[in-house]
Amino acid sequence: MTPRDPSSPPASAQESGNARSALVACRDAALTFGLGTRAVVAVHGASLSVQPSDRLAVVGPSGSGKSSLLHLLAGLERPTSGTVTWPALAEDARNEIGLVFQGDSLIPALDVAENTALPLVLAGRHQRQAREAALAALARVDAAALADRLPEELSGGQAQRVAVARVLAQAPRLILADEPTGRLDHATGAHVLTALLTAADTTGAALVITTHDPSVAARLSTRFTMRDGRVLTAGHRSPDRETDS
Repeated sequence: MTPRDPSSPPASAQESGNARSALVACRDAALTFGLGTRAVVAVHGASLSVQPSDRLAVVGPSGSGKSSLLHLLAGLERPTSGTVTWPALAEDARNEIGLVFQGDSLIPALDVAENTALPLVLAGRHQRQAREAALAALARVDAAALADRLPEELSGGQAQRVAVARVLAQAPRLILADEPTGRLDHATGAHVLTALLTAADTTGAALVITTHDPSVAARLSTRFTMRDGRVLTAGHRSPDRETDS
């Protein structure tokens, strides 16, 4: 992910090439909720791009705009000003983006396997193939035993693992995860993060994670800090090689 200084010179040919290869690119993208004196600016003029195979952590306190930025990248929210585009994705980018929500996102009437397989079925995959992919993804987050349970029978941590499995089953080109370990204990969170990283490595997907947890951010190669809706800093580093043992 590369932020752009609005005062910098015009992009070079190499930068233009990077823009074309970006899975998602924001240009001065802002997001405001409400009008007039009640307006709240969730994201201020973000200019950045996510390239294939990027491993990015977005950190910052609650209310800093992390989730809102992720929703812009996913196309769930349209920018109030500026643009968000998906140059290297298909015309319907939704089929190539997997999003792990921070809150509950499972459909109560479907069991765990059906919830995990649902995006594949909606994309036209045969139900049997979708179920096989779902069960394999559940096993990757140590949730295979939950396959026949309904969401109401799950703990918050179990439901979060299922939400991660649903994204892994899709094998998207861009994985966006909003606090995916926030409701998990350290050992389970490390296991789920390993599953996300391994899936991204296997498919060549980009991975963007919002987190409060320094140990999560430390396992990703680039870290962005947000405060009051602004992307303040970007740092590149070698990720820690933590295991889930």
